[in-house]
Parts: sequence; C-alpha cells; structure tokens
Amino acid sequence: MLNESRKALFITIGLILGLIMSSLDQTIVSSAMPTIVNQLDGMTLYSWGFSIYMLVSTTAMPIYGKLADLFGRKKVYLIGLTLFLIGSVLCGVAGSMEQFIVYRAIHGLGAGALMPIAFTIIGDVYPPEKRGKFMGLFGTVFAVSSLLGPTLGGAIAEHWGWGWIFLINLPLGIAAFLFIYVSLRESRNGENRSIDWLGAASFTGAIVSILLALILIGNDQGSRSHYSWDSSIILILLGAGSMLLIFFSWIETKAKDPFIPLRLFKIRVIAYGNIAGFFMSAAMFGAIVYIPLFVQGVIGVNPTLAGFILTPLLLSVVVTTTIGGRLLAKVSYRAILVPSLLLMGVGFYFLSRMNADTSEIEAIAYMVVTGLGMGAVYPTLGTAAQSAVDIADRGTATSSSQFFRSIGGTIGVSVFGSILAIRMDIQSAGASGGFVDQRLLLDAETRGALTGAVLSDLQSRLSESLGLVFEIGMILIVFACIACLMIGNARLVQRNRKEA
Repeated sequence: MLNESRKALFITIGLILGLIMSSLDQTIVSSAMPTIVNQLDGMTLYSWGFSIYMLVSTTAMPIYGKLADLFGRKKVYLIGLTLFLIGSVLCGVAGSMEQFIVYRAIHGLGAGALMPIAFTIIGDVYPPEKRGKFMGLFGTVFAVSSLLGPTLGGAIAEHWGWGWIFLINLPLGIAAFLFIYVSLRESRNGENRSIDWLGAASFTGAIVSILLALILIGNDQGSRSHYSWDSSIILILLGAGSMLLIFFSWIETKAKDPFIPLRLFKIRVIAYGNIAGFFMSAAMFGAIVYIPLFVQGVIGVNPTLAGFILTPLLLSVVVTTTIGGRLLAKVSYRAILVPSLLLMGVGFYFLSRMNADTSEIEAIAYMVVTGLGMGAVYPTLGTAAQSAVDIADRGTATSSSQFFRSIGGTIGVSVFGSILAIRMDIQSAGASGGFVDQRLLLDAETRGALTGAVLSDLQSRLSESLGLVFEIGMILIVFACIACLMIGNARLVQRNRKEA
C-alpha cells in the first residue's frame, strides 16, 4: 500500500504530465499547421484547426468543474484525459482537413478538463501552506511547456511527420492516467445532488454563440471578408449569446442545485478575481500575439527569430510564477497581484513606445519587465478562487477562474485584431504616397525591394498601429489592477485557519 506522501507525489506527477500535454498542445500545433494543411489540402480551413479546439475546450471548462463537484475529481479528470488521448490518436491519423477539425473538437473536449481539475485536485491534496508552492510549480511547468511547444512542433513535423505531434501524447497520457488512477482516493458524502440540465444547456449555448462570433471575426482579420463586427451573422450570434446569458442567470436563481451557483460571485475574491483575470488575459494575449508582429514587421528580424522572440517574456514569467507561489502563504493576495499588475503595466507602457529605432535588446528588456509582471498573477488568482470556498464548490470556483481568463484572451485577440486592422486601413488610406499595405513588411523579398522612404513610412505606420494596441492593453491592466484592489485583505492561510 502507498503511504500518504507517496500518494501525493504520484498524484502530482500524474497531474504535471497532464498539464505538460495540455500546455504543449496550445503551442506545438502552431508551428506544424502549415505542414498539416498542405498535406491535407485544407488551406481554406487553416484557422479552424485552432479555433474549434479553443471553442470546445473553453466552453467545457465550467461544465467539468461542476461535474467534478458532483461526481468527484478523479472520475471526471480521467474521463477528460481519455477524451484527450482519443482526440490525439484521431488527429494523428486524420485523412482530411474536415476530419482533422472534427477530431480537434474531441481533443479540445478532453483538454477542457485537464487544467482546471488539476488545480482543483492540488487544492484537495495539499494543505494551504503548501498549496501556493505547488500552484507556482504548475505555473512554471505551463510556461516552460508553452515555450518549448513551437520548437518541438516544427522539429517533429520535419523529422517524424506531423501526426507524431499528437501521437506523442499517448505515453505521457497513459502514464498520467495510471498515476492518478492508482494514487487518488476520494470519499464522497453520498448526497444525491441533481444536475441543472437547463442551466447547463443555456450556458453552453450562450458561450458557444459568443465565442463563435469572436472566432469568426478573429479568423477574418486581414482577409477582408464580410465578417466584421456589424455583420448580420455576428450580430445574431452575439445577440443570441446575450439573451441566453440572461436566461441562464434567471434559471440559476430558481434551480435547486444551480449549474454555476451565482452565490459564488458574491464572494469578493472570486468576483473581483475573475474580473481581474478577464482583463489581464485580454492584455496578455495581446502582447503574445503582437510582439512577434512588431519585431518582424517594424524592427525587421527574420521570421525564424521572430518565432523565438517571446522566449525572454516566458522565461521571466517562470521566475515570478515560482516566487509568487511561495509568497502565497505569507502575504495577502492583493499584496502579490497589485505590484505584479503595475509592473506588467509598466512593461506595456514601454512596449507602446517602441518604434522603428527600437533595438532588439530594448525590445527584449521590455518583454522581461512585462513577463515579470505576468508571472505571479495566474497562480494567485487560481489559488484565491479555490481557497475561498469549501470542497463541495472547489471545482466550480477553480474552473470559473480559468474560464474567465480564457474568455478574456479570446475577446482580447479579436478586439485587438479589429483595432489593428482599422488603424492600419485608416493610416494607409490617408498616406501621402497613396495606399501601400503595411503587411508588405512581413515578406522578406518585398521588404528588401522597398525604397528607404517607403520602408521608413511603412515601419512608422505599423509601429503606431501596434503602439495603440499596447496602449489599450495597458488600460485593460489598469482595470485588472482596480479589480484586485477590491479583493481586500484576503489571504490563503488566514481563511483556512478560520475554517479549521
């Protein structure tokens, strides 16, 4: 028989393996997608390889959280892990782009369970004084895996074939399954809790409608298609999503055992923490998406280097993720979150001031500042949410925290993409030399053929457009910081000592 410390170790190893797969999958596919769509003859469906995964996994997060509270973390986590592995195998052997997209949906359905329930299990297994440390460890694993993903994806696709990007999940996933299956033991109280099917259906419909609208807008940036913010299909989807959210809110006030108990959002740490996570994620994804565009289009680095340019940011995230996890047992959540977000805001200020004269070293320094601010925010928000409730609601609280961050990132990328496209079009239309598309800066051959004056003008216009994106990101960080100030003096150990 395994003793308790050995069980905890095995559970942690199993969860880390699951987290590695989940975090790698978000980045490893990106560098292999050109190869995948080329071999499957699916260029017109390129973006859906990412979008369907994001749509399904984000929608599934709070559903898994509730199911974990109802039926146990172990059972729901292993179901999610199994679906993830089935999706991995199917993606690896897909014979057409249409099949690949369907299989990515299955893949995403499983992925929606891995991260939120992993953090919930950590909250169950470890006492408060150790919980922050392991949250920091998980955040570090996530950052490092995300950093390695693009490089691994390109190398595997080139040397083994793109299918192995997905099939390589099998040994990791089987090992994770066995570690969790053997080591995790749960005692259920036997209470017969009903499932709020109407609440679950209305919530799912609302989120799918809203996310699909955002994805359609995001997919069409730069393609000049008809899916703009005022397109009829977009307005219909957003309207339907809004109406379903209103209906869902009403249903939850009437349900005996609501799908997402609205009383949780009366807890300051959860309510304001979710608001902070939403705005912080919107800004963060703006940085991750548009920093490579700046260094390639404005500074003029080659595409290969642009793919690695986020390395300093992600490495600095690792540093403060670890530090923040250790501080959780010593200071209040607010004492970690507010300074972190202020530092992140300073980083965004510097990013917004970049121009064609900015050197690569300066850009790296600004990314380091931004990453140091980002690192401690996520583990702190996740720990705060799960520690604010008792064990019966821990899965719902933890998954809702991750859900709001995911939604924030999705909305951030779509809104920033629209702002950037509009700004670039306005600048190009008003240029004295006539319309010249700033996207020409991203093509090495075309860029080399541009005259000095034209090149300088395009660099200036693109840097101004991206500067606006970073300025708006800075404003979003201010909103996140204000939300964190409203959290109060709540802290990890104090609350749990009172409960004890």
